[in-house]
Amino acid sequence: MADQTTVLNQCFLDCRCMILEIAAALDRVDRAKNAGKEDMRLTQLHQAIRVLIDPSVKEDRSGRILTMFSDPID
Repeated sequence: MADQTTVLNQCFLDCRCMILEIAAALDRVDRAKNAGKEDMRLTQLHQAIRVLIDPSVKEDRSGRILTMFSDPID
């Protein structure tokens, strides 16, 4: 397994780019007119971001977030 520095060398710029894209998209949403009701998709995005920034979450961030965006099974 590669060490942390090696992995960061490989993925840092891509991650930075994706974070900037998310920030820009949320800026566009915030500037847009509100239809008067809360959109569940925006709530899901905010929840997913909380998972990403929570330092106590150390494993399976992608799985947790994928589950958040999945349709519930009836």
